[in-house]
Amino acid sequence: MKTLLIVRHAKSSWGNLGEPDFERDLNERGKKEAPEMAKRILDKKITIDVFISSPARRAKKTCKAFCKVFEKNEDKIIFVDKLYHADCETFYDVIENIDDDYKYAAIFSHNPGITDFVNTLCKNFTLDNMPTCAVFAVSIAIKSWKDFKTEEKNFLFFDYPKAVMPK
Repeated sequence: MKTLLIVRHAKSSWGNLGEPDFERDLNERGKKEAPEMAKRILDKKITIDVFISSPARRAKKTCKAFCKVFEKNEDKIIFVDKLYHADCETFYDVIENIDDDYKYAAIFSHNPGITDFVNTLCKNFTLDNMPTCAVFAVSIAIKSWKDFKTEEKNFLFFDYPKAVMPK
């Protein structure tokens, strides 16, 4: 059994319009929500064995915030250039190359590709938009990540910062 978490980067800053998109940082809300969302995932008793991220600053900082909450070494993050503005096939390719020793993987990336990808995963679940810092999780009854694309995924949860949490 494998578990995959798909995480959209936290809210980014548009403060410097001359700044390249790749270099945009998190804004104050994003800096607050990234560790809060990581804590909500940790509270679900879910672990993460491997963190895979787009190298764009906002995705990298979101991933590092998750690492801190999960008490994982951020030097172990795997940065994959093609996750910056990835399409669905790119996500599948990245997943198929995850080391099979990892049971729980988290991928940090961007819209619109992340919404498109999430909409390919479960038969009866679609999103209009994957909000910033949203987490979409599935489990898959596989031994090898190479089988991820063809096997049926089981929806675990979808959570995002503005979602109403039960008391």
